[in-house]
Amino acid sequence: MAISENAKMIIETGVKALSDKKAEDIRVIDISEISVIADALVIATGNNKKQIQAMSDETDEKLSEKGYTHYCIEGYDGAAWVLIGYEDVIFHLFDDESRRFYDLERLYRDGNVIT
Repeated sequence: MAISENAKMIIETGVKALSDKKAEDIRVIDISEISVIADALVIATGNNKKQIQAMSDETDEKLSEKGYTHYCIEGYDGAAWVLIGYEDVIFHLFDDESRRFYDLERLYRDGNVIT
């Protein structure tokens, strides 16, 4: 399998939204060959709770404008790790400590990092 064109549009729109909110260390990992849960993961870091919530809000707003609806948002209130699912793409928005602790890049090291 490969990342679908629809997933590519979600990734492009989401990464732009995260960049607009000054997200750090944005990584996109193609997991289409190693997992059935999604085609790709988008991982990003925010500096504090308010920024992570703003990153989440901006991502959701920009994708909603393009007609995409999330199927879940988890962790928004605490904002140490916010997970947002859109079709075949899952966004993981972390604070620095949580990102280092959960280390999804290591967990999905068999995926392909997309630049």
